[in-house]
Amino acid sequence: MGCAPSSHNSPGRIEQNEEIEQHEEIEQNEASTIMSEESRTDVMQKDSACGYLGEALTVFVVGASGDLAKKKTYPSLYDLYRQGFLPNKTCICGYARSANTDEKFQERILPFLKGGSDAEKRSFLDILIYRNGAYDSAEDVGRVFEELKVIEDASGMERVNRLFYFAIPPTVFVPIGKSLKEGVIGPQEKEGAKGWSRLIVEKPFGKDTESFEKLSGAMSALYTEDYIFRIDHYLGKEMVKNLMTLRFSNAIFEPLWNRNHIASVMITFKEDFGTKGRGGYFDGYGIIRDVIQNHLLQVLSLVAMEPPVAVAGENYSNYVRNEKVKVLNCIEPATLENCVLGQYLAADDGSEVAYTDDPTVPSDSVTPTFASMVLNIRNPRWDGVPFILKAGKALNERKAEIRIQFRAPPGAAAMFPGETIPANELVLRLQPDEAIYVKANVKEPGLKTKPVASELDLSYKARFKDSTMFDAYTRLILDVLRGSQAAFVRDDELRAAWKIFTPILHQIQNEKIKPLPYEYGSRGPIESDELLAKVGFRYHEGLYQW
Repeated sequence: MGCAPSSHNSPGRIEQNEEIEQHEEIEQNEASTIMSEESRTDVMQKDSACGYLGEALTVFVVGASGDLAKKKTYPSLYDLYRQGFLPNKTCICGYARSANTDEKFQERILPFLKGGSDAEKRSFLDILIYRNGAYDSAEDVGRVFEELKVIEDASGMERVNRLFYFAIPPTVFVPIGKSLKEGVIGPQEKEGAKGWSRLIVEKPFGKDTESFEKLSGAMSALYTEDYIFRIDHYLGKEMVKNLMTLRFSNAIFEPLWNRNHIASVMITFKEDFGTKGRGGYFDGYGIIRDVIQNHLLQVLSLVAMEPPVAVAGENYSNYVRNEKVKVLNCIEPATLENCVLGQYLAADDGSEVAYTDDPTVPSDSVTPTFASMVLNIRNPRWDGVPFILKAGKALNERKAEIRIQFRAPPGAAAMFPGETIPANELVLRLQPDEAIYVKANVKEPGLKTKPVASELDLSYKARFKDSTMFDAYTRLILDVLRGSQAAFVRDDELRAAWKIFTPILHQIQNEKIKPLPYEYGSRGPIESDELLAKVGFRYHEGLYQW
């Protein structure tokens, strides 16, 4: 495995690279040894989707000098390399506008490679090269691929696949997409070259319906949907990927998965830190665009969709995405009446500053750092069930979870007079410490017949001690290599999602709706609890707090 590294860079316009910093994952992955050739062959025999392992691969990371690339893209490629999911003939070329040498670039990446020995890290770094040039220049990228073509031809492989990772802001998608089309992918297609080309693009995909349609139209003029993999890293989380297995392979859940048995669904995202110097970027988006419209809505679509034709096998990607689009089209647009917006103040002890005290944020900013929203799905399965999406920064803990609360058992109040019956819940904790647990009622030990809540708990760290919990990006890049688009966002999904949120986003912006203040490190505005109570959500009698 390898490509000959070089310290020479292609000429190009030198500009400061943009940095995209996504929500940080605190847990670091444990690693195992590099897969042997016999094990690699065994993987190919057991998983036909890994046929690409017998072919050559070129990975072209656009925006390689930015934060996203060094913190997520390259560490995930390293995980795949160590696990044997990159072909022997792989070359990874970083591309950005700033000048650098291969050696200095490799030194920059090294601290972010976790697990494994020094020899394994060095072996991976040996397949990394770096070239610089302009994003809007077909000539610059074409020159780089002339060099890469020499490496690909030297591999001796009949088929060469190419993966393009756009670790860049959306403002650069179209310029680099056009450059690659004109200078690389278009000529390759005309020559009838064997092997696929696939593009991974990062959120945000617009700021509202209009900007999405403009971006989507420009990209679709260059590439069909088969080329484009729009990544939302929440769809690569272990518990999110587990949702379909949990729903459709267990007889006990699907019969209860409807308005007759479920009282509410709450999907939460909490961070215990503020904008961490990203205030300038965040202020242009806010918590609804940054988290709710994409991450949480994607999770909602998997919870609420109808059973697809298949969740594995041939063409399952489109079956799954078709059902997600259908349920998104049943959701009414969000309204201010069913929404609570907040913005964090300084910590009470003075240890953290308020959002508007961030020097990169305007002092009069009304951008929300917290939001609770209630959505309604108007279809036979879910009509009348509130779906609560809740996200915030600078809160009391770091947590993301799905909490499905069931209706009270019929007749229970009469059978247990004078007792409060806690609500049954199914909870999937997405992060940290992935877990699935059911809150069920049992008799309190002793002489009384009093129902109390207890947990039937599946904690992944305890149950699957020998398993490695890989980062979401690692799983998603592997999906791209396998050609599976199920965990990636299709253009019609985004169109349906923006229809839900564009009206309220425009209203907040045009009317300058002032968010409610909440203290740094608190649970958010108290009005959020009041909204949940209004739609029927029951806190678990003090046994937990959101």
